[in-house]
Amino acid sequence: FVKETHAAALFPGGFGTLDESFEVLTLMQTGKARIIPVVLLDKPGGDYWETWMKFLTQHLYKISFISEDDFYFFKIIHDVKAAVKEITGFYRIYHSARWVGEKLVIRIAHSLTASAVAELNDKFADVLRRGSIVQSNALPQEKNEPEIRTLPRLVLTPHRRSFGRFRQLIDAINRAECTRSLEGSALSRP
Repeated sequence: FVKETHAAALFPGGFGTLDESFEVLTLMQTGKARIIPVVLLDKPGGDYWETWMKFLTQHLYKISFISEDDFYFFKIIHDVKAAVKEITGFYRIYHSARWVGEKLVIRIAHSLTASAVAELNDKFADVLRRGSIVQSNALPQEKNEPEIRTLPRLVLTPHRRSFGRFRQLIDAINRAECTRSLEGSALSRP
């Protein structure tokens, strides 16, 4: 389910729905799957996911089975247009990521300004094991992906934990200032 998908939209349901929900969240939380947008969609006024969220908060977070950062993996939404906006916004600048040894290489659709990269370094210093977030071209180890070789990169050496912070980093990248305007640009899917 998770390996080949670029987003997950989950709807109220039974055991299967909850199983898929926890599977995608667990795989992202443990770093075993790439981070994707996860939308928990309910009808307007519905409380299915809010009730589920109360369970997470009162029974998992309260006793430290999950962390505050884990809540950034998903958004509870009650409107289809807002769900679409959440998913497409996830890929506004962010394209994809992969590990190259101990480095995380984040492919982005447009280069960021130097001040935007500096701001990422300030806000996400806790994610870094060493060094800083730097803008780069494709690394030699990425030659097996020629179709995205020309995309700019952000390269960092992070701790391999607290993957909810990685989702926050992706959100910050998507809000960052680019070196050129994004108006009217269409991104290809990862």
